[in-house]
Amino acid sequence: MTAGLRIELLRGHELSARIEALADLRVTVFREWPYLYEGTREYESHYLGVYLRSPRSLTVLVHDADRCIGATTVVPLADAGADAQRPFVEGGHAIERIDYFGESVVLPEYRGRGLGVLFFEKREAHAREHGLDFCAFCAVERPDDHPARPADYLPNDRFWQRRGYARLPGLQTTFSWPDLGATESTPKPMLFWGKRLAP
Repeated sequence: MTAGLRIELLRGHELSARIEALADLRVTVFREWPYLYEGTREYESHYLGVYLRSPRSLTVLVHDADRCIGATTVVPLADAGADAQRPFVEGGHAIERIDYFGESVVLPEYRGRGLGVLFFEKREAHAREHGLDFCAFCAVERPDDHPARPADYLPNDRFWQRRGYARLPGLQTTFSWPDLGATESTPKPMLFWGKRLAP
């Protein structure tokens, strides 16, 4: 399914050589529902700094020839930003045991080729490599009656559940970004999903 595509693994500051490609991909994909993200390279450089600063981070890039068409990131929660850590700290969870999954983004024409599964496999392998036994990520929560919600939209919940992930009750945070057409960032609720890795 990934024939003809090149997988590149970047750790920590190695991402600096590809940060513009990842920034452009994120800006493109996250314009779609449900993120509706009005992104810029400048905003991305700030956000992606957490992966550059952590030597334990991993970025997986997928290339078709010289074009970056998919990517995912992961970093130990102890190295992540305060907004990601806060609900776990406040809930009494040991953040030093948790791997935090960032985005998974794939251009529309390359979806359905197994890259989502590959990204979960790579990130769970990263957790095991660093001795972490719980994996978590968050996703934006938009109201069902939001005017920009496509009529045929199917959330990723079932895919995540098939990978063994479940909603983490009571765990949510807030991330801020500008919506399409906006110039100011506004807070968005982010709900967490998680999975304990088998020994």
